[in-house]
Amino acid sequence: MFYELAEAFRIAFSVIRAHKMRSVLTALGVIIGIVAVTLMGSAISGIEIGFERSLSVIGDDILYVEKWPWHHVDDWWNYRNRRRMESRYADELKRIIHATPNSQLVTAVPTINTIRTIKYEDNEVRGVFTQGTTDEFLVTSTAAFKEGRFFTEAESRGGHNVVVLGYDVAEVLFPNHSPLGSTVMVNDIPFRVVGVYAKQGTFLGLFSFDTYAVVPLNANLLIGTRRGLGIGRGGRGG
Repeated sequence: MFYELAEAFRIAFSVIRAHKMRSVLTALGVIIGIVAVTLMGSAISGIEIGFERSLSVIGDDILYVEKWPWHHVDDWWNYRNRRRMESRYADELKRIIHATPNSQLVTAVPTINTIRTIKYEDNEVRGVFTQGTTDEFLVTSTAAFKEGRFFTEAESRGGHNVVVLGYDVAEVLFPNHSPLGSTVMVNDIPFRVVGVYAKQGTFLGLFSFDTYAVVPLNANLLIGTRRGLGIGRGGRGG
């Protein structure tokens, strides 16, 4: 047994010495294959982690209902002819949810999305994704706060001019001090800053949640706005 094993090794080394280039190329091919498979596995794992992190930003137990999809569509007219979303639909859905025993849904939150310019003294941020919603938005949001708070139920119902800024927006407008309590101009309308979100990053590398702002749905800034109106419904558990 030992003799046969030793003889096999001797023959193998003899072949390697006789065909050095072929042996090197074969070994190199095996090494490259192993490295490629390892790197591919690491890349796939990284993509999965990044995808999960992106989804965690918008919530993994939230159902979004909107007139338009979040991606380009070819059958534009089919979506164009859909019924326009109204914020009152959220109230109707909430009544249904509360009247349904053991419902997996918790609440329905209306949102209106638009683009605005935000200024503070000489600093300005253009094209800020501005979202109008209610105080119940906290139920459907996973975002943490760097400082401050979200607006209250009274501020929401009263349509007070208060705003929660995204991390990057706050950094540009207030590079040297805290923005809490300061008044910013949102499309030339004064809003008091009550909170700043912690850094959240991007959603699938396409949209940054650090370059947006949130205001009460009934704020004067959004009266008459119908762009991007949707409803987010929060569920129980993951």
